[in-house]
Amino acid sequence: MVIALDGMPLAQPKTGVGHYTFELARALAQAEPSIEIEFVSPSTFPPQQNSTPLTANLKSTVVPVGIATRHWWSLGLPLYLKGSKLELFHGTNYDIPLWGGRPTVLTVHDLSLLVHPETHRPRAVRRARRRLPLMTRRADAVIVPTQAVKQEVVQTLAVSDSKIFVVPESARDCFGPLPFAETEAVRRSFNIHEDFLLAVGTIEPRKNYETLISAFADVVTSCPDVNPQLVIVGGRGWLSDGFFELLEKSPAREQVVLTGYLGDGDLRALYSSCRALVYPSIHEGFGLPPLEAMSCGAPVIASNVAALAEVTDGAARLVDPKNKQEMAQAMIDVLRNDGLRNALVAAGKRRAAQFSWSQTAALTLEVYRVAAKIKRSRGQT
Repeated sequence: MVIALDGMPLAQPKTGVGHYTFELARALAQAEPSIEIEFVSPSTFPPQQNSTPLTANLKSTVVPVGIATRHWWSLGLPLYLKGSKLELFHGTNYDIPLWGGRPTVLTVHDLSLLVHPETHRPRAVRRARRRLPLMTRRADAVIVPTQAVKQEVVQTLAVSDSKIFVVPESARDCFGPLPFAETEAVRRSFNIHEDFLLAVGTIEPRKNYETLISAFADVVTSCPDVNPQLVIVGGRGWLSDGFFELLEKSPAREQVVLTGYLGDGDLRALYSSCRALVYPSIHEGFGLPPLEAMSCGAPVIASNVAALAEVTDGAARLVDPKNKQEMAQAMIDVLRNDGLRNALVAAGKRRAAQFSWSQTAALTLEVYRVAAKIKRSRGQT
Protein backbone atom coordinates (compact mmCIF):
# COMPACT_ATOMS: atom_id res chain seq x y z
CA MET A 1 0.00 0.00 0.00
CA VAL A 2 1.19 3.50 -0.87
CA ILE A 3 -0.29 6.13 1.45
CA ALA A 4 -0.27 9.92 1.34
CA LEU A 5 -0.56 12.02 4.50
CA ASP A 6 -1.21 15.75 4.65
CA GLY A 7 2.24 17.29 5.08
CA MET A 8 1.11 20.83 5.82
CA PRO A 9 0.91 20.38 9.63
CA LEU A 10 4.68 19.81 9.57
CA ALA A 11 5.48 23.24 8.14
CA GLN A 12 5.43 24.96 11.55
CA PRO A 13 7.02 24.06 14.90
CA LYS A 14 5.01 21.01 15.84
CA THR A 15 2.17 21.18 18.34
CA GLY A 16 -0.78 18.79 18.63
CA VAL A 17 -1.73 18.08 14.99
CA GLY A 18 1.87 18.27 13.79
CA HIS A 19 3.03 15.77 16.40
CA TYR A 20 0.10 13.49 15.56
CA THR A 21 0.86 13.59 11.83
CA PHE A 22 4.57 12.87 12.19
CA GLU A 23 4.38 10.27 14.97
CA LEU A 24 1.62 8.37 13.18
CA ALA A 25 3.58 8.31 9.93
CA ARG A 26 6.74 7.16 11.67
CA ALA A 27 4.89 4.43 13.57
CA LEU A 28 3.19 3.25 10.36
CA ALA A 29 6.54 3.12 8.56
CA GLN A 30 8.10 1.11 11.38
CA ALA A 31 5.15 -1.25 11.77
CA GLU A 32 4.85 -2.11 8.07
CA PRO A 33 8.16 -1.69 6.15
CA SER A 34 6.38 -2.77 2.96
CA ILE A 35 4.14 0.31 3.11
CA GLU A 36 5.29 3.49 1.41
CA ILE A 37 4.24 6.71 3.11
CA GLU A 38 4.46 10.16 1.56
CA PHE A 39 3.91 13.55 3.20
CA VAL A 40 2.32 15.70 0.50
CA SER A 41 2.11 19.49 0.52
CA PRO A 42 1.86 22.27 -2.09
CA SER A 43 4.79 24.47 -3.07
CA THR A 44 2.88 27.50 -1.74
CA PHE A 45 3.33 26.16 1.78
CA PRO A 46 6.48 26.67 3.91
CA PRO A 47 9.08 23.85 3.92
CA GLN A 48 8.51 21.10 6.45
CA GLN A 49 10.40 21.29 9.73
CA ASN A 50 11.27 17.68 10.52
CA SER A 51 14.05 17.41 13.08
CA THR A 52 13.91 13.60 13.01
CA PRO A 53 15.37 11.78 9.96
CA LEU A 54 12.84 10.00 7.77
CA THR A 55 13.01 6.25 7.20
CA ALA A 56 13.47 4.59 3.81
CA ASN A 57 9.74 4.10 3.31
CA LEU A 58 8.75 7.58 4.53
CA LYS A 59 9.36 10.62 2.35
CA SER A 60 8.17 14.17 1.72
CA THR A 61 6.91 15.50 -1.60
CA VAL A 62 6.35 19.16 -2.43
CA VAL A 63 3.94 19.49 -5.35
CA PRO A 64 4.53 22.49 -7.67
CA VAL A 65 1.31 24.44 -8.08
CA GLY A 66 0.24 27.26 -10.37
CA ILE A 67 -2.53 29.84 -10.46
CA ALA A 68 -5.26 27.19 -10.75
CA THR A 69 -3.72 24.27 -8.87
CA ARG A 70 -2.89 26.41 -5.85
CA HIS A 71 -6.52 25.71 -4.96
CA TRP A 72 -5.08 22.70 -3.20
CA TRP A 73 -8.03 20.68 -1.92
CA SER A 74 -10.31 21.24 -4.90
CA LEU A 75 -7.81 21.02 -7.75
CA GLY A 76 -4.08 20.79 -6.98
CA LEU A 77 -4.14 17.73 -4.71
CA PRO A 78 -6.83 15.78 -6.62
CA LEU A 79 -4.87 16.19 -9.85
CA TYR A 80 -1.65 15.10 -8.16
CA LEU A 81 -3.31 12.02 -6.67
CA LYS A 82 -4.90 11.11 -10.00
CA GLY A 83 -1.50 11.03 -11.70
CA SER A 84 0.37 9.27 -8.89
CA LYS A 85 0.73 5.72 -7.59
CA LEU A 86 -0.73 6.73 -4.23
CA GLU A 87 -3.53 4.42 -3.14
CA LEU A 88 -5.05 6.31 -0.21
CA PHE A 89 -5.01 9.82 1.25
CA HIS A 90 -5.19 10.49 4.99
CA GLY A 91 -6.15 14.04 5.90
CA THR A 92 -4.67 14.42 9.38
CA ASN A 93 -5.86 18.01 9.82
CA TYR A 94 -9.60 18.10 8.97
CA ASP A 95 -9.19 18.32 5.15
CA ILE A 96 -9.20 15.80 2.30
CA PRO A 97 -9.24 16.20 -1.51
CA LEU A 98 -12.71 16.87 -2.86
CA TRP A 99 -12.35 14.38 -5.71
CA GLY A 100 -9.74 12.14 -7.31
CA GLY A 101 -10.98 8.59 -6.93
CA ARG A 102 -8.67 7.53 -4.09
CA PRO A 103 -9.97 6.22 -0.75
CA THR A 104 -9.83 8.93 1.86
CA VAL A 105 -9.54 8.92 5.65
CA LEU A 106 -10.17 12.07 7.66
CA THR A 107 -8.99 12.73 11.22
CA VAL A 108 -11.24 15.02 13.25
CA HIS A 109 -9.32 15.93 16.40
CA ASP A 110 -12.14 17.87 18.03
CA LEU A 111 -15.08 20.12 17.17
CA SER A 112 -14.14 23.12 19.27
CA LEU A 113 -14.56 25.41 16.25
CA LEU A 114 -18.22 24.43 16.17
CA VAL A 115 -19.09 23.87 19.83
CA HIS A 116 -16.94 26.70 21.26
CA PRO A 117 -16.75 29.23 18.41
CA GLU A 118 -16.08 32.07 20.86
CA THR A 119 -12.59 30.63 21.46
CA HIS A 120 -11.52 30.93 17.81
CA ARG A 121 -11.08 33.58 15.16
CA PRO A 122 -14.37 34.25 13.31
CA ARG A 123 -12.79 33.44 9.94
CA ALA A 124 -11.70 29.99 11.15
CA VAL A 125 -15.18 29.35 12.54
CA ARG A 126 -16.84 30.29 9.25
CA ARG A 127 -14.50 27.98 7.35
CA ALA A 128 -15.19 25.09 9.73
CA ARG A 129 -18.94 25.54 9.48
CA ARG A 130 -18.69 25.41 5.71
CA ARG A 131 -16.10 22.65 5.30
CA LEU A 132 -16.39 20.18 8.18
CA PRO A 133 -19.82 18.85 7.16
CA LEU A 134 -18.55 18.49 3.58
CA MET A 135 -15.30 16.77 4.56
CA THR A 136 -16.89 14.28 6.94
CA ARG A 137 -19.48 13.35 4.30
CA ARG A 138 -16.83 13.03 1.59
CA ALA A 139 -14.44 10.85 3.61
CA ASP A 140 -14.71 7.09 3.34
CA ALA A 141 -13.77 6.77 7.02
CA VAL A 142 -13.36 9.23 9.88
CA ILE A 143 -10.83 8.82 12.69
CA VAL A 144 -11.37 10.48 16.06
CA PRO A 145 -9.13 10.21 19.15
CA THR A 146 -11.82 9.55 21.79
CA GLN A 147 -15.36 8.32 22.23
CA ALA A 148 -16.19 11.86 23.35
CA VAL A 149 -15.29 13.26 19.94
CA LYS A 150 -17.15 10.44 18.19
CA GLN A 151 -20.34 11.44 20.01
CA GLU A 152 -19.76 15.09 19.09
CA VAL A 153 -19.31 14.26 15.41
CA VAL A 154 -22.41 12.06 15.33
CA GLN A 155 -24.55 14.63 17.12
CA THR A 156 -23.18 17.85 15.62
CA LEU A 157 -22.50 16.78 12.03
CA ALA A 158 -25.05 13.95 11.71
CA VAL A 159 -22.37 11.50 10.57
CA SER A 160 -23.19 7.80 10.84
CA ASP A 161 -21.31 6.23 13.73
CA SER A 162 -20.51 3.25 11.48
CA LYS A 163 -17.93 5.30 9.55
CA ILE A 164 -16.27 6.79 12.65
CA PHE A 165 -13.37 4.93 14.27
CA VAL A 166 -11.83 5.76 17.65
CA VAL A 167 -8.03 5.63 17.48
CA PRO A 168 -6.29 6.94 20.63
CA GLU A 169 -3.02 8.83 20.45
CA SER A 170 -0.04 8.58 22.80
CA ALA A 171 2.78 10.46 24.46
CA ARG A 172 5.93 10.45 22.36
CA ASP A 173 8.78 8.10 23.25
CA CYS A 174 11.04 11.00 24.20
CA PHE A 175 8.98 11.62 27.34
CA GLY A 176 10.12 9.73 30.41
CA PRO A 177 11.21 10.67 33.95
CA LEU A 178 14.42 12.64 34.44
CA PRO A 179 16.20 12.75 37.81
CA PHE A 180 15.46 16.07 39.47
CA ALA A 181 19.14 17.08 39.49
CA GLU A 182 19.28 16.71 35.69
CA THR A 183 16.52 19.28 35.26
CA GLU A 184 18.40 22.06 37.04
CA ALA A 185 20.05 23.60 33.97
CA VAL A 186 16.73 23.99 32.15
CA ARG A 187 15.01 25.44 35.20
CA ARG A 188 17.86 27.84 35.83
CA SER A 189 17.76 29.08 32.23
CA PHE A 190 14.19 30.31 32.81
CA ASN A 191 14.66 31.31 36.47
CA ILE A 192 12.27 28.56 37.59
CA HIS A 193 12.43 27.57 41.25
CA GLU A 194 11.92 24.11 42.74
CA ASP A 195 8.23 24.52 43.61
CA PHE A 196 6.34 25.23 40.41
CA LEU A 197 3.13 24.28 38.68
CA LEU A 198 3.25 23.73 34.93
CA ALA A 199 0.79 24.47 32.12
CA VAL A 200 1.47 23.42 28.53
CA GLY A 201 -0.33 24.59 25.40
CA THR A 202 -0.66 27.50 23.00
CA ILE A 203 -1.91 30.65 24.70
CA GLU A 204 -5.42 30.92 23.27
CA PRO A 205 -8.92 31.07 24.80
CA ARG A 206 -9.72 27.35 24.68
CA LYS A 207 -6.83 26.61 27.05
CA ASN A 208 -8.59 28.69 29.73
CA TYR A 209 -5.45 30.35 31.06
CA GLU A 210 -7.34 33.39 32.31
CA THR A 211 -9.15 31.22 34.87
CA LEU A 212 -5.86 29.52 35.68
CA ILE A 213 -4.15 32.85 36.39
CA SER A 214 -6.99 33.93 38.68
CA ALA A 215 -6.95 30.59 40.50
CA PHE A 216 -3.17 30.70 40.84
CA ALA A 217 -3.36 34.11 42.53
CA ASP A 218 -5.49 32.43 45.23
CA VAL A 219 -2.91 29.65 45.53
CA VAL A 220 -0.13 32.18 46.11
CA THR A 221 -2.17 33.82 48.86
CA SER A 222 -2.95 30.46 50.50
CA CYS A 223 0.59 29.03 50.27
CA PRO A 224 3.00 31.82 51.24
CA ASP A 225 5.34 29.27 52.81
CA VAL A 226 5.62 27.37 49.53
CA ASN A 227 5.90 30.48 47.34
CA PRO A 228 5.02 28.55 44.16
CA GLN A 229 5.54 29.62 40.57
CA LEU A 230 3.29 29.00 37.58
CA VAL A 231 5.20 28.17 34.39
CA ILE A 232 3.28 28.37 31.10
CA VAL A 233 4.90 26.69 28.10
CA GLY A 234 3.42 27.64 24.74
CA GLY A 235 3.54 30.15 21.96
CA ARG A 236 1.23 33.13 21.71
CA GLY A 237 -1.91 32.17 19.82
CA TRP A 238 -5.09 33.85 18.67
CA LEU A 239 -7.39 36.06 20.76
CA SER A 240 -4.82 36.16 23.56
CA ASP A 241 -4.86 39.88 24.39
CA GLY A 242 -7.25 39.34 27.29
CA PHE A 243 -4.90 36.84 28.87
CA PHE A 244 -1.92 39.19 28.77
CA GLU A 245 -3.97 42.08 30.11
CA LEU A 246 -5.18 39.93 33.02
CA LEU A 247 -1.66 38.65 33.67
CA GLU A 248 -0.22 42.17 33.94
CA LYS A 249 -2.87 43.08 36.52
CA SER A 250 -2.54 39.86 38.53
CA PRO A 251 -1.10 40.14 42.05
CA ALA A 252 0.79 36.92 41.24
CA ARG A 253 2.41 38.35 38.08
CA GLU A 254 5.96 38.08 39.43
CA GLN A 255 5.47 34.37 40.06
CA VAL A 256 4.28 33.55 36.54
CA VAL A 257 6.92 32.48 33.99
CA LEU A 258 6.17 32.43 30.25
CA THR A 259 8.72 30.35 28.37
CA GLY A 260 7.22 30.46 24.89
CA TYR A 261 7.37 27.35 22.69
CA LEU A 262 9.90 24.76 23.90
CA GLY A 263 11.53 21.75 22.32
CA ASP A 264 10.99 18.26 23.69
CA GLY A 265 14.18 18.16 25.77
CA ASP A 266 13.36 21.27 27.75
CA LEU A 267 9.72 20.24 28.06
CA ARG A 268 10.70 16.83 29.39
CA ALA A 269 12.83 18.49 32.07
CA LEU A 270 9.91 20.66 33.20
CA TYR A 271 7.44 17.75 33.19
CA SER A 272 9.89 15.77 35.31
CA SER A 273 10.45 18.49 37.91
CA CYS A 274 7.09 20.25 38.29
CA ARG A 275 4.89 19.76 41.32
CA ALA A 276 1.97 19.15 38.93
CA LEU A 277 0.78 19.77 35.41
CA VAL A 278 -2.39 21.87 35.36
CA TYR A 279 -4.47 21.45 32.18
CA PRO A 280 -7.62 23.57 32.51
CA SER A 281 -8.96 23.51 28.93
CA ILE A 282 -12.63 24.13 28.35
CA HIS A 283 -12.63 21.70 25.42
CA GLU A 284 -10.28 19.00 24.13
CA GLY A 285 -10.46 16.13 21.71
CA PHE A 286 -7.70 14.14 23.39
CA GLY A 287 -5.12 16.25 25.23
CA LEU A 288 -1.54 15.04 24.78
CA PRO A 289 0.15 17.11 27.55
CA PRO A 290 -1.52 15.17 30.40
CA LEU A 291 -0.18 11.87 29.01
CA GLU A 292 3.24 13.40 28.38
CA ALA A 293 3.35 14.67 31.97
CA MET A 294 2.21 11.32 33.35
CA SER A 295 4.93 9.59 31.34
CA CYS A 296 7.48 11.85 33.04
CA GLY A 297 6.14 11.19 36.53
CA ALA A 298 4.17 14.38 37.06
CA PRO A 299 0.80 14.43 38.83
CA VAL A 300 -1.94 15.93 36.68
CA ILE A 301 -4.79 18.31 37.42
CA ALA A 302 -7.13 18.53 34.43
CA SER A 303 -10.53 19.89 33.59
CA ASN A 304 -13.42 17.47 33.75
CA VAL A 305 -14.45 17.82 30.11
CA ALA A 306 -15.46 14.52 28.53
CA ALA A 307 -12.34 13.79 26.47
CA LEU A 308 -9.89 14.51 29.30
CA ALA A 309 -11.91 12.42 31.75
CA GLU A 310 -11.83 9.58 29.19
CA VAL A 311 -8.09 9.81 28.50
CA THR A 312 -6.97 10.21 32.12
CA ASP A 313 -9.49 7.63 33.36
CA GLY A 314 -9.17 8.25 37.10
CA ALA A 315 -5.45 9.00 37.04
CA ALA A 316 -5.81 12.80 37.30
CA ARG A 317 -7.47 15.22 39.69
CA LEU A 318 -10.38 16.58 37.66
CA VAL A 319 -11.89 20.03 38.20
CA ASP A 320 -14.63 22.18 36.73
CA PRO A 321 -12.72 24.47 34.32
CA LYS A 322 -15.12 27.33 35.05
CA ASN A 323 -14.77 27.06 38.84
CA LYS A 324 -11.79 29.14 39.95
CA GLN A 325 -12.11 28.06 43.60
CA GLU A 326 -12.16 24.37 42.72
CA MET A 327 -9.12 24.76 40.48
CA ALA A 328 -7.23 26.67 43.17
CA GLN A 329 -8.06 24.08 45.81
CA ALA A 330 -6.80 21.26 43.60
CA MET A 331 -3.47 23.03 43.16
CA ILE A 332 -3.21 23.71 46.90
CA ASP A 333 -3.97 20.07 47.70
CA VAL A 334 -1.28 18.76 45.35
CA LEU A 335 1.26 21.26 46.67
CA ARG A 336 0.58 20.39 50.32
CA ASN A 337 -0.41 16.72 50.28
CA ASP A 338 2.49 14.41 49.43
CA GLY A 339 0.26 11.36 49.69
CA LEU A 340 -2.15 12.70 47.07
CA ARG A 341 0.70 13.73 44.85
CA ASN A 342 2.38 10.31 45.04
CA ALA A 343 -0.90 8.54 44.33
CA LEU A 344 -1.46 10.68 41.23
CA VAL A 345 2.09 10.02 40.04
CA ALA A 346 1.65 6.24 40.35
CA ALA A 347 -1.77 6.25 38.70
CA GLY A 348 -0.52 8.50 35.90
CA LYS A 349 2.39 6.24 35.04
CA ARG A 350 0.07 3.24 34.84
CA ARG A 351 -2.39 5.09 32.63
CA ALA A 352 0.21 6.52 30.26
CA ALA A 353 1.69 3.03 29.75
CA GLN A 354 -1.61 1.90 28.25
CA PHE A 355 -1.06 4.05 25.15
CA SER A 356 1.51 3.69 22.38
CA TRP A 357 2.06 4.95 18.85
CA SER A 358 2.49 1.36 17.66
CA GLN A 359 -1.07 0.70 18.83
CA THR A 360 -2.21 3.89 17.10
CA ALA A 361 -0.55 2.76 13.87
CA ALA A 362 -2.09 -0.72 14.02
CA LEU A 363 -5.60 0.65 14.53
CA THR A 364 -5.08 3.24 11.79
CA LEU A 365 -3.99 0.55 9.31
CA GLU A 366 -7.25 -1.25 9.99
CA VAL A 367 -9.15 1.94 9.18
CA TYR A 368 -7.20 2.28 5.92
CA ARG A 369 -8.25 -1.24 4.95
CA VAL A 370 -11.88 -0.49 5.75
CA ALA A 371 -11.77 2.74 3.74
CA ALA A 372 -10.25 0.95 0.74
CA LYS A 373 -12.92 -1.76 0.96
CA ILE A 374 -15.69 0.83 1.11
CA LYS A 375 -14.32 2.62 -1.94
CA ARG A 376 -14.05 -0.66 -3.88
CA SER A 377 -17.62 -1.58 -2.96
CA ARG A 378 -18.75 1.67 -4.57
CA GLY A 379 -16.85 0.81 -7.74
CA GLN A 380 -14.75 3.98 -7.50
CA THR A 381 -11.24 2.53 -7.64
